[in-house]
Amino acid sequence: MLNLHIVAGTLGLLAGSFVVFAKKGDKQHQRIGKIFSYSMLTVGFSSFILASIHRNDFLFAVGVFTIFLAGTGWRYLYLRNIPEGQKPIWIDWALMVFMIIFGLFFIGFGAQLLWNKAYFGIILILFGARGTSMAVSDYKTYKGQITIKNYWLINHLQRMSGAYIASLTAFVVVNAPNRAGFLPWLLPTVIVVPFIVKWTRKYRINK
Repeated sequence: MLNLHIVAGTLGLLAGSFVVFAKKGDKQHQRIGKIFSYSMLTVGFSSFILASIHRNDFLFAVGVFTIFLAGTGWRYLYLRNIPEGQKPIWIDWALMVFMIIFGLFFIGFGAQLLWNKAYFGIILILFGARGTSMAVSDYKTYKGQITIKNYWLINHLQRMSGAYIASLTAFVVVNAPNRAGFLPWLLPTVIVVPFIVKWTRKYRINK
């Protein structure tokens, strides 16, 4: 299982690096994007199993976010017609509920850790708050409360980029020296988020 996790994580990181910085929307993007999606979902589920065998809060949190971000990012490609009456299917609702449950758990558990002066709690609180916020946004979208005409494209772009950040963060944190502190946690976000903001502004079409 560990070997599967490492291979899928490496493949996902390589495919994600190509997809994030290459031309968007062509056939090559689509083919390598599928490899990235499958790899990230494998990483997410293998993280659950590994974190259960040997408790690892970091691995568990990354697994939750990877499954949610890669899963919803992929599903939004098939949810283009909600304004015309299209209904989300069970997997869409399941991913939303999944993230809300674990998002609230991360906030509560993170607060407990912080109370006990374990500063990893800050990371869990931030993860939990962001994940819960995205899940609530999904609920509004599924109910037709849409303010962006190409909402499906923007959500796909942001979620897949978020999954890439999760993958890159895991790689950096695992391989960084202990003295690096919180820098490995923040560096991938600092590097990739400006690109997400740029792409969102470029492609977003308001209603």
